[in-house]
Amino acid sequence: MIDTHAHLEMCDGEPEDVVAAAAAAGVGRVLTIGREQAAGFAARIPGVWAIVGVHPHEAGDVADPAAEVRTLLGRPRVVAVGECGLDFYRDYAPRDDQRRAFAAQIEVANEARLPLVIHTRAADDDTFTMLESAQVPVVLHCFGSVARLDEALERGYAVSFAGNVAYPKAEDLREAARRVPDDRILAETDAPYLAPPPYRGRPNQPAYVMRTLEVLARERGVEAAVLEAQIDANATRVFGL
Repeated sequence: MIDTHAHLEMCDGEPEDVVAAAAAAGVGRVLTIGREQAAGFAARIPGVWAIVGVHPHEAGDVADPAAEVRTLLGRPRVVAVGECGLDFYRDYAPRDDQRRAFAAQIEVANEARLPLVIHTRAADDDTFTMLESAQVPVVLHCFGSVARLDEALERGYAVSFAGNVAYPKAEDLREAARRVPDDRILAETDAPYLAPPPYRGRPNQPAYVMRTLEVLARERGVEAAVLEAQIDANATRVFGL
């Protein structure tokens, strides 16, 4: 199994220990998110790859997002740009700065021919409009844009589900998970956030993606091993692993 989205530097414990615990649970590959630290983890820890970018919360603090990302793209095992996008729910950065950083990273991803990993919250209209300029694979991380699922699928986007798909009130996410085509579905933890039951309320970790896999498989009416192989193949294709 693969965890396609984790923040290793924020997880409890040393990154090597977190990855070892994931491997013991059956999670052989982890994609970690960030910038310099993420690239460093990917370079030194077997089974780890990096996705590098400027998060929308950080958009007001980075003068030149494109330059920031470009410096990391040549590092070993850096496979995508992100997470980037727009967050108009928290508004931790001015919206114009968020748009500027997002547009810059779309351009960098297009130039580098690398996938984009997208964060969008309370900003789907602007996010989807800006993504019209993307010429590379797009992954909708921690999918919550249920009203835009049809459009996302029409555009060929990959859809990644986190542990919140298992929350009791998240029937809309489970319905979306049932509808995503086999070749577009991914799974993630977003660790240390959004731990699935029975771990909810604790810090999440990559090992727990196995629980999200179980829920997704149940909702889709397939064996967990079958969906695990499908997700692994999808991630390998999308991220060029």
